[in-house]
Amino acid sequence: MNARLALVMACLFALTATSACRKKSAAPPDPLRRAYDVETDWNDPQKMIPLNYQEAQGKRLFYADCVWCHADSTPAGPSNRSNVTPAPPLMNDGATLNGESDEYLRNIIMLGGSAMGKSAMMPPYGQTIGEKEANQLIAYIRAIAQPPYQPSAKPQSGYPAKQ
Repeated sequence: MNARLALVMACLFALTATSACRKKSAAPPDPLRRAYDVETDWNDPQKMIPLNYQEAQGKRLFYADCVWCHADSTPAGPSNRSNVTPAPPLMNDGATLNGESDEYLRNIIMLGGSAMGKSAMMPPYGQTIGEKEANQLIAYIRAIAQPPYQPSAKPQSGYPAKQ
């Protein structure tokens, strides 16, 4: 029995010694390993979008307050989006939201739709969340945008209202 054990040990040692000498190929870094949280891509359920801390906090706010009108479905079932006129944009609608400045998005979140010439059904959240939370929500919107958000190279103006 000791001879078999010695033979097995020798084989294991030989396997580990030869595998340690092989050059390991460098795998591309996995962005999900360093993510604080993830969001499933709304257009492709097989794809996961990595979120940093700021974006993850925005996700938390989105699912607490915004999902009911800015998504087609919620954790509780269908959203209320189809009952709102005009229908609000989906939060991942990069075609619509990528062109808006952070300042414009912050103002519509804080002041509400009617203050920004949009639907009065968008309530002002400025009394319930602060600027920090609005920025977190904007970071989340930018992270899940499809097509992906590309920040503008030109500086944004101080005038948030879109004409």
